[in-house]
Amino acid sequence: MSTSEIKTAVMSLSKDELVEFIEWFNDYQESKWDKQIAEDMKSGKLNYLIAEAKKEFREGKCRQI
Repeated sequence: MSTSEIKTAVMSLSKDELVEFIEWFNDYQESKWDKQIAEDMKSGKLNYLIAEAKKEFREGKCRQI
């Protein structure tokens, strides 16, 4: 199915179906994001960010949120 066909199908959904689709798609995106973060953590791609955050914490550059 092409992107154009998907767009057309989404535009033809009823209000309730659109809500259901949006909820599903948001969950889908979140799971893909979580998987990508886990893979990046495992591969070490985020090590520089962790090191930077720890350094700033030690230097007192953090504030409570």
